Amino acid sequence: MNRLKEMYDSEIVPAMMKKFEYKNIMEVPKIAKVVVNMGVGEAKENAKALEAAVNDMQIITGQKAVTTKAKKSVANFKVREGMQIGCKTTLRGDKMYNFLDRLINLALPRVRDFRGVNANAFDGRGNYALGIKEQLIFPEIEFDKIDKVRGMDIIIVTTAKTDEEARELLRMFNMPFEK
Repeated sequence: MNRLKEMYDSEIVPAMMKKFEYKNIMEVPKIAKVVVNMGVGEAKENAKALEAAVNDMQIITGQKAVTTKAKKSVANFKVREGMQIGCKTTLRGDKMYNFLDRLINLALPRVRDFRGVNANAFDGRGNYALGIKEQLIFPEIEFDKIDKVRGMDIIIVTTAKTDEEARELLRMFNMPFEK
């Protein structure tokens, strides 16, 4: 069983029940899924760039990425409807907990001048969004084998009703929020 999952069951659930005075164990918020998204702007000129981004994401998440297509045509960006312009992966279950464990304990501390992640990046419904500027912070990515530094968005979707509950849940998972 995963380390974060065990921590959730043994420590976080009782602490959350006490703090928010839940009557039922099923009321305690949990992490439903983690969505990792990578927009690849240069994919419109270079098809290999999207392929490289999909491979990087597969190495980072341990799951095959799905390519995303443009919903609308935008002439200024030279993008047509239906063009492949990014990739995403939705993680659930054990893969989700493994990814979160590596993100919180290995990747984020490797960011240069890291002071913590923004504690106000919640959407009002208990979901947290985090942007990463380079995929090199993940230890699985080899510096010599990448063609370009790419950023990604990580969205942590919780079952929490409010941002306060979600913030407390992620804080108990040792998410390094800035002071």
